[in-house]
Amino acid sequence: MRLVICPGVHDRHLTDCFLAGLSEFWESESVDRPCRKILDRALIFPAHQHPPYSAIDIFNFLCSQELTGESLAFISFSAGTVGAIGAAWMWQQLGGKVGAFFALDGWGVPLGGDFPAHRLSHDRFTHWSSALLGSGGDSFWADPPIAHLDLWQSPQTAKGWHISHTASGTETAKPTTAAAFLVHLLKQYGVELVV
Repeated sequence: MRLVICPGVHDRHLTDCFLAGLSEFWESESVDRPCRKILDRALIFPAHQHPPYSAIDIFNFLCSQELTGESLAFISFSAGTVGAIGAAWMWQQLGGKVGAFFALDGWGVPLGGDFPAHRLSHDRFTHWSSALLGSGGDSFWADPPIAHLDLWQSPQTAKGWHISHTASGTETAKPTTAAAFLVHLLKQYGVELVV
């Protein structure tokens, strides 16, 4: 499964920090095998050249890549969630595969589709209010609350709760970090970043 990163409207450096933090955590979990840096394997939408909220621009970006037969896992942030969810729907409508979708602070963006979706939020209110438009599967919210951009810049230091639901509807909360939450689910979905 190929990872697609859809940043928001912010300095490009923050996306580099996000990927470095995620890669660092991924490598610490890969004890027995060397790990390729996430930066080498991920497709990063150039939000500095096109509006991150434009689904058609993200879709065109995907079409310009060699992705025949690959399933995609989207990680989106803020305004990038608007474009990414639309691009994921288009990708799937035209026969592509979407294996998972992650919305980091995708407040106000409905999460729906024929693929697993997860929300990560910088505070409990954003988590609660975003879930009104579809909570998806397991989710994460930061506790104590952090700044919006800190969720993207430093997922490895964003402490909070991994929220999951049992088949009977019971909610469970387990302490974790945003990076640990993402890495756990990416591995569960079969995203391969090791050589």
